[in-house]
Amino acid sequence: MKRLLCCWLLSLSVLLALPAWAEGRLVATPYGTQKVVFDFYFDEPAKINAALYWVRGLMNPLMAAPYDQPPEAIDIKVVIHGTEIVTVARRNEEKYREAVERMRYYASLGVEFKVCGLAAEDYGYLPADFQDFIDIVPSALPELAHWQLQGYALIVPGVMAKKYAIEDIR
Repeated sequence: MKRLLCCWLLSLSVLLALPAWAEGRLVATPYGTQKVVFDFYFDEPAKINAALYWVRGLMNPLMAAPYDQPPEAIDIKVVIHGTEIVTVARRNEEKYREAVERMRYYASLGVEFKVCGLAAEDYGYLPADFQDFIDIVPSALPELAHWQLQGYALIVPGVMAKKYAIEDIR
């Protein structure tokens, strides 16, 4: 009985020490200059749309207050080497218009889009087949390694199928 009372008192003291209505707090991490290389390699071309939100998720907070970084201060490379390569082929522009327009916008802000030359060859594409904001590099893997060795952080977007509406799980 004495042991039970002791446990009960200990539990009560822990509960009383916790704030009753604790809440989250906003913090402004002191972000500096960002150097990032994104690895885009997807099993479905349309997944590039979701992956581009990762680029937005990096750029928008840095360009907004309190950071107010100009786009040219954010150094981003995107290496494309999966099925999404078809989205940057000029002949598919209408089919993937939303993705192309978003990539063109990011390119205007300084984001560099690079297509794997080996993948382009596998798909039968020539340099003239790609959008004007695309650079063709020899191969995706040494390209990714190169930028990482230059101090760029590697981000590999996890693009999953959306099963729930936010309203349904909130």
